[in-house]
Amino acid sequence: MNIAGLHKTSLLDYPEKVSAVIFTSGCNLSCPFCHNPELVSPQLGAFKIPETEIWDFLKKRKKILDAVVITGGEPTIYPDLIDFIGRIKKMGYLVKLDTNGTNPEMIKKILDAHLLDYIAMDIKGAFSDYPRIVGKEINLDNIKKSIDYITKSKIDYEFRTTAVPTLHDKNTFRDIGLLIKNANKYYIQQFRNSKTLSEKFKEITPYPDEKIREFEKIMQKYVKHVGVRGL
Repeated sequence: MNIAGLHKTSLLDYPEKVSAVIFTSGCNLSCPFCHNPELVSPQLGAFKIPETEIWDFLKKRKKILDAVVITGGEPTIYPDLIDFIGRIKKMGYLVKLDTNGTNPEMIKKILDAHLLDYIAMDIKGAFSDYPRIVGKEINLDNIKKSIDYITKSKIDYEFRTTAVPTLHDKNTFRDIGLLIKNANKYYIQQFRNSKTLSEKFKEITPYPDEKIREFEKIMQKYVKHVGVRGL
């Protein structure tokens, strides 16, 4: 595992739990609006934290933290992710994984091993527009498989989309709604232009709050619980 960051205490990343957040470096997508460009392209400034430092930290914080969130970048690009999560679980922590859903077999393997307590998957947009949104061609069947594995799992989960002008509109959210119809939870996240992978996206003004609320109403027709973050 290439670990590039550690947020020692968070009240936001794992619902209703106090968590630490571990950031892995590297991603197999190139979403131009990504807010963590240094994790997508390590040459932009990410550095490596030794795993021994992570284990020492988690041992010391067992009486303070409830959970550990593993995010990126994209954690599932690492073959040793399952062993990494297994070690955290043995320490007694709840574990949440953030993923883009491109590696369904890794997701299935971790779910089948009962190593996760919560999983959050990004739905980048409408399938017809996925290559433009993620910056490359990908196997969309893998995204469908990940959605299927997650919705059929017995753990807490959520899907989420960052709403970006020029990439998402009302039709986008209708398409996403059909894709994850009857899912338990879905969140729309406000785009932030302060730091992006593509410099061009720093010039894009985020949607006004009322527009995000319009998207929320669309998704409420398809998903049991819909929320908004970042307004």
